[in-house]
Amino acid sequence: MPKEISRRRFLQGSVALTVIGSSAMGKTNFIYFKKEKSSIPESITTKTSTKKAEEIPFLCGICVNKCAGFARVEDGVVTKLNPNPYFPKSRNMLCARGNAGIQTTYDPDRLKYPLVRIGERGDGKYKRVSWEEAYNAILHGTDKFKGLLQILEEEKDNRSTIAYCNGEGLSKEGFEVLMGEKIGTVNYVDEVSICLETTLGGYFATIGTYGEADLSNADYLIIAGANRAEAIITPDTMDLFKRSKGRGLKTIVLDPRFTNTAAKADRWYAVNPGTDLAFVLALTYVALSEELYDKAFIKKYGVGFEAYKNHIISHKYTPEWAENITNIPAKEIIKTAREFMSAQSPIYYQGRRSVFSKNDFQLRRAMAIFQGLSGNLNKKGGIIYGEPLELPEEEINSPIYNQAQGRFDKHNIAILSQRAGSWMVFRNMVVEKKSPYPVRAMFMRKHNPIAGVPNSAKTIQFLKQMDLNVMIDILPSDSMMYADVVLPEASYLERTSPVASYGLLEPAIVQRKAAIEPLYETKTPEQIYKELAEVLSKPLFEISKKYDNELQEEVKKRGEKNVYKEDGYILSDAWEKDVAERNRERVVKAFGEDAWKILEEKGVYYSNIEKYHKQVNANEYQYYPENKKKYSVETDNIKLVFNFRHLADIGVDSMPTWKDEYLFSVPEGKFRLITGRHAQFTQSATTNNMMLRDLIHTNYLWINRRIADKKGIKFGDMLEVKSKVGKVTIKAYPTEKIAPNQVFMIHGFGGLSQDMTMAYGNGANDATLLEDIHEPVYGAAVMHETNVEIRKV
Repeated sequence: MPKEISRRRFLQGSVALTVIGSSAMGKTNFIYFKKEKSSIPESITTKTSTKKAEEIPFLCGICVNKCAGFARVEDGVVTKLNPNPYFPKSRNMLCARGNAGIQTTYDPDRLKYPLVRIGERGDGKYKRVSWEEAYNAILHGTDKFKGLLQILEEEKDNRSTIAYCNGEGLSKEGFEVLMGEKIGTVNYVDEVSICLETTLGGYFATIGTYGEADLSNADYLIIAGANRAEAIITPDTMDLFKRSKGRGLKTIVLDPRFTNTAAKADRWYAVNPGTDLAFVLALTYVALSEELYDKAFIKKYGVGFEAYKNHIISHKYTPEWAENITNIPAKEIIKTAREFMSAQSPIYYQGRRSVFSKNDFQLRRAMAIFQGLSGNLNKKGGIIYGEPLELPEEEINSPIYNQAQGRFDKHNIAILSQRAGSWMVFRNMVVEKKSPYPVRAMFMRKHNPIAGVPNSAKTIQFLKQMDLNVMIDILPSDSMMYADVVLPEASYLERTSPVASYGLLEPAIVQRKAAIEPLYETKTPEQIYKELAEVLSKPLFEISKKYDNELQEEVKKRGEKNVYKEDGYILSDAWEKDVAERNRERVVKAFGEDAWKILEEKGVYYSNIEKYHKQVNANEYQYYPENKKKYSVETDNIKLVFNFRHLADIGVDSMPTWKDEYLFSVPEGKFRLITGRHAQFTQSATTNNMMLRDLIHTNYLWINRRIADKKGIKFGDMLEVKSKVGKVTIKAYPTEKIAPNQVFMIHGFGGLSQDMTMAYGNGANDATLLEDIHEPVYGAAVMHETNVEIRKV
């Protein structure tokens, strides 16, 4: 058989992803020609002309923010992405990533057709197959790996032997329906436990919501755990910085590094990593001891206030105590506490970052409590509760699998139980053979755990020991190289997605419509879910019928056809209607036919949109009149819980408490590794984007200039960075913007997949270095407690 020539071999003379097919594909490996009318340009980018074009409303799929836009389509080719002026959340703006999203669709390295592994895991050897052959391989396996039928037969229909991970996006819930509701596994992990899990848990438990920070009207802001000027450029980021530096919003930044956010602040505190909790406890001490808090608000909404006040005072969490821990002078802590509590509209920003340290859940609770002490909740300039526009829930007929066992990684012992559990606790229990039953199959969609979950070596070990790995994705990621079956997903510009509701202050319904048909042999997520479900339904039902006594009894009573149809065993019935039809039904049911017409045209709908929406100037629009915004709403969610007494019974502090084990300490000769995001990249998902690579081509290791001078390290020198779990090489960036005992690198680089031409071997992956330390309440991944050694190479 002739071997297909990959782009890497074409450019560099080596083969990365080796695909065996029935004929040589040559150049069409990465250039796809549409039918008679047009073709995708051979250049990496597309050019916009002045001729007539379609404008298709879409919702960006590059990051979690989901900005709205219009795709300009000329002769079946997307040539430009423009912002959508009708969406309150994105306010006629697309950031650099949003503009470069077009490259995701036309990336020459993207997955183009289904693949089945013919080599060893990780070596990139795959056979091109039809979709039917790919689905059949998932069901029956090959000589290289086992299929679901054999696995479930051997495990006597314990559906929990299958696990799955899922990335963020509008098709996320559909994958959860397929795997969790229809196939029936409880072992689910996603990005939450390596991202915002403790933040969400802490805020929901303490004040009843994560909320929306009204940065446009706040007059005092403490921002810690969010580098808004560098990590995410959105309209609310612009709201922040156009009012900072003496323009109405006094801004205090806590960050170990001197970032661009710090540069734009009124004051910057170089807090020691992992000690924010001590800072907040000391702020609270000042507010309570000087009685600066909102007494009326506490009386109305507070739960357990006196116990918390006594807790803070009796532990003597004074500013002087916190100074030695945090590296922030006591007088600055006192000044900040007094300023915050005397401000008209103060906000302690909730944060958008991952977990910093093992005290993160208690830190987020302490932050929420301090915010609540000001009384600035559910009001203009504060944390908004708001009123989202509700869409009708869709009913799912889910089978009951009596042989399925419960999930075992439920490290969640706090009030808010996250469905997705803990990636690291789950993975480690499987790898270390501590799970009560074997996990033998892993289904992955839009998720790259090798690049995202701390301790990449252990993630690779986890994937290698599976009997079956299935990947649904757009690009050949690091984790895809360990898949047995690869199902290529259409990019967000090639699919209509489930309608969604966004916003609390100015809520809206938004829709993503397919700008073009899926390219190559890719399919939309919902089409993949339906087709895979159709293939699996009857064979997996037969397995259940063999081992499930209760199902056998039901079949005897009601007949096999009735049970199969009525009890949810037809796995594909959740996708009987296509996405567009389901979107229309839900919107019309909730808001009427006129709402659907507006949504189809504009991509956005909210009540009175045609009346309220007005252009203010060339770049700004009004969405809701000021008196119609949801600054304050009637809700039972408003609360301020100071003391969760029942947590003590399960070994968790009932109130935020400092412990000596949280002290910042770095052994002589080592450095604390700090990681962060960059506004031009969304984790590892966009590092193959040529447009964005023009903006930032690699990541560097920030190292204090004086330390660098002692070690003879200059800008651009190659460094070996080593931790207990791995090592990387990365270029040096000596700077005075970081402390002598700390180093920093941007997350998302250092790709291992050679078929990602732009990302492969570029920079370093922080997940390779980060130790698998987890926060004890939710099991969330701790990102800032790894120490590393450095040497010039």
